[in-house]
Amino acid sequence: MKILVSDNLEQSCIDILNGEGFDVDSKPGISADDLKKIIGVYDGLVVRSATKVSSDVIASATNLKVIGRAGTGVDNIEVDAATRRGILVMNTPGGNTISAAEHTLSMLLSLARNIPQAHRSLTEGRWERKKFIGTEVLEKTIGIIGLGKIGREVALRCQALRMKTIGYDPLLGRDVALKFKIELVSLDEVYRRSDFISVHTPLTNETRGILNDKTLAKCKKGVRIINCARGGIVDEQALLRGLNSGHVAGAALDVFEKEPPTDNPLLAHERVIATPHLGASTEEAQEKVAIQIAHQLADALHARGYAGVVNGAALQLTMKEEVRPFLSLAEKMGSLVAQMATGKLKKIIIGASGELVCSSLELLKAGILKGILSHALPDPVNFVNAPMLAKEMGLAITEQRDVDGETFTNLLRLRYETDRAAKEVAGTVFGPSTIRLVMMDGFRFELNPEGYLLIYTNVDKPGMLARVGSILAAHNVNIAGVSLGRSALGANALTLMNIDSDVPSKAMQELVQVAGVSDVIVVRLS
Repeated sequence: MKILVSDNLEQSCIDILNGEGFDVDSKPGISADDLKKIIGVYDGLVVRSATKVSSDVIASATNLKVIGRAGTGVDNIEVDAATRRGILVMNTPGGNTISAAEHTLSMLLSLARNIPQAHRSLTEGRWERKKFIGTEVLEKTIGIIGLGKIGREVALRCQALRMKTIGYDPLLGRDVALKFKIELVSLDEVYRRSDFISVHTPLTNETRGILNDKTLAKCKKGVRIINCARGGIVDEQALLRGLNSGHVAGAALDVFEKEPPTDNPLLAHERVIATPHLGASTEEAQEKVAIQIAHQLADALHARGYAGVVNGAALQLTMKEEVRPFLSLAEKMGSLVAQMATGKLKKIIIGASGELVCSSLELLKAGILKGILSHALPDPVNFVNAPMLAKEMGLAITEQRDVDGETFTNLLRLRYETDRAAKEVAGTVFGPSTIRLVMMDGFRFELNPEGYLLIYTNVDKPGMLARVGSILAAHNVNIAGVSLGRSALGANALTLMNIDSDVPSKAMQELVQVAGVSDVIVVRLS
């Protein structure tokens, strides 16, 4: 079998693949046109971030079975196009954990002691000792938002500096936090108590702009902000206002909303230090992911096992045909409750009714966990690593099987309990592949869980749907479908709408002001 390496990778990757019996061609810097011309003869493709694996390239890849990304992000790969062709897409999650944590610590210390600014001043011929007086980190409080692998490694390093470590993560179990000596607190407590705040979450609708004008105002005067996770988690304009007012003492940024950050006023601010997305840029991390992707590719092509699969195709290719739509349903149910629920997670209960669902519950549990964890962890989550990540986070998961206990032939149920409320959903598959949600919080309905969903509760009386519809129409939001569930005539009802686009913030403000309408939320399901 032939493998193409189209970006600069360490020789160790090529040596491992050669040792596994593959015919390896290394062509770093190959153009898109040339890649399309030659890709058809290869069984595997290994890339970093430079090669753009477009749908055109994939269409020409008539023999391709696996695309391996030596790194975490797969933004340069058209994953959907690969999935449609049955091509596995793999990455190397965790390979850059230590590098990212160490870079965060480097940014924290550089920020505390004004090292970049002092270096620049000295090289420009000035000797300004008083200007660059810094602050000690000893006994200071670091608030970590997002306690996945990187967040926890940052905590360990800050503890070595005798900093107080507090953190927020809606999924992390208290036993795991205790093991890492992290005090779990609310977001408001992170804002109120922290001298330094470091974010380590994925960029989702929930985390976009989580540090904004409102939340920065809750922080201590003199707080310092560090973002080595994803651009967009910190509202850059709000951060700039906080810096200019003096409420924020400084910021260290490795990532930006737009990269490269051209004409970004933060880069010119005297109390901002910045690096060009270097979190994973160490010799050790690059070597580690090169070796890791070589082993993953070899295992997949030799059918020994699958790790780091982004699109889940490896599992789907080996499972029963009738289980595949239930796996898609499971992921959508997990994503749905993760976007709807608020508060600290206490318990996940997964229920199965029907012989097919009961016999496949371990796999379907992985799908549910993938949907949930993808909204909480910065590293990619897949069907293979989701159960392991859930265990590392200390999630309490209960399984219930009842082969003959439902009116549906097969039914998958999910109950998601937090310290504030509980959310329960259920779904099934009609015919060979028609996925449907059929229950939420006791309300019965039938809904296609696809794309944008507008969900709200309302008093069951004439005119409610018309009022909501008129607001959406005024903001050019098209309704693709409506499902209704109610407990009794004139009581509360649940309305779920398939809509063709997101709902603008102004429209959301108008919706929540409609008398009789409450709990309005928009979620997006892939």
